[in-house]
Amino acid sequence: MEYKGKVAFISGGTRGIGLSIAEKLAAKGVNIFITYFRSREDAKAAEEKIKSYGVECVSHRANMGNAEQVPLIFEKIKEEFGKLDIMVSNAALGVYSDMMNIDRKAWELSMHTNARAFLQCVQLGIPMMGEDSRIVALSSLGAIRYIPGYAAIGVSKAAVENMVRYTAIEMAPRKISVNCVSGGFIDTKALTVFPNFEEMKKRVIERTPYKRIGKPEEIADVVVFLCGKGASWITGQTIIVDGGYSLA
Repeated sequence: MEYKGKVAFISGGTRGIGLSIAEKLAAKGVNIFITYFRSREDAKAAEEKIKSYGVECVSHRANMGNAEQVPLIFEKIKEEFGKLDIMVSNAALGVYSDMMNIDRKAWELSMHTNARAFLQCVQLGIPMMGEDSRIVALSSLGAIRYIPGYAAIGVSKAAVENMVRYTAIEMAPRKISVNCVSGGFIDTKALTVFPNFEEMKKRVIERTPYKRIGKPEEIADVVVFLCGKGASWITGQTIIVDGGYSLA
């Protein structure tokens, strides 16, 4: 019953990891607000799937990299639900580039969609969040280690992880925990945009102790845990969920 009746906002919640998080929270009785960027069809399908758990679900189209569109998200959440208990910053976007080839477009796309959007969501969402609310950001291993072609995105994710630490300390007096989940290579469509996807996947499997890549639900399980009472003494942390890849 600890989750029932709560309201969660998940950016990019219509597919992949975001949808898995939304479904797992919905299964526990959490009402869901999700954003999407491109496909209205995917959003409708996600809504129906989430509502099948007996909860409310609202989808809203927004470009998280557009600073003018983000405030509308929280106006809609307030209008639909009147409160916010859980915020999951999942939506991410970026151009794959080496450090020396990052141009202004690649830099701004990654930093605005990943880092600035998280900051905006925190600033706009916290006034609606009460004691024992939860904020969870999604990151990736590129924030702390080198991944070829991942420079712009990796730097933006590093910024997110650092903002999590600052926000956690500032929100502690309000009993709002703020954490981050850093996933390894996860089996989603987002991974297939790497130019050398198949070669990279093979190398990751060879290096990972479990000899496979991760599943969206394995990231979602950790996010859901951080949103519950069992994680009440965890804040400001980045939890790596990669099947041991980063140990080798």
